Amino acid sequence: MRGLLLSVLVLGFACSKNNEPPPPSSGVPGAKPESGPRGQPARPVGTNTGTAMTGDERAAALFGQLCQTCHGPNGDGNGPVAASLPVRPRNYTDPAWQASVTDEQIKEIIVKGGAAVGKNAMMPGNPNLATDPDELNGLVKIIRGFKK
Repeated sequence: MRGLLLSVLVLGFACSKNNEPPPPSSGVPGAKPESGPRGQPARPVGTNTGTAMTGDERAAALFGQLCQTCHGPNGDGNGPVAASLPVRPRNYTDPAWQASVTDEQIKEIIVKGGAAVGKNAMMPGNPNLATDPDELNGLVKIIRGFKK
């Protein structure tokens, strides 16, 4: 029993000594530590981390990285992967579509995705944007800005 108690104490002490993971390494003994930021995990695009970027800036970055691959940089639905999709992505420059949809409907499809609102299932949802109204509103501004 005394040996078990001693083992538990030693393991407990060893585990509580340093709660941080070891720094990245190349795996080569004696190699220099790798450079780069430490202590900050990579954040997915579209998440609010309290950085100095405004919601509009985060929205512009997200649109450029994700949305324009299908909707195109001009919002016309002719992004680089649009031709390979079974249904053409929404053309944001269409005045009739712009007049037919509310900002709240645009927000809903961005957050929930196409399948959740009876639209194209190829449009993925972005539920993380539900907690970042500034970025979500920024995306709506971008989409509304394509109106001709």
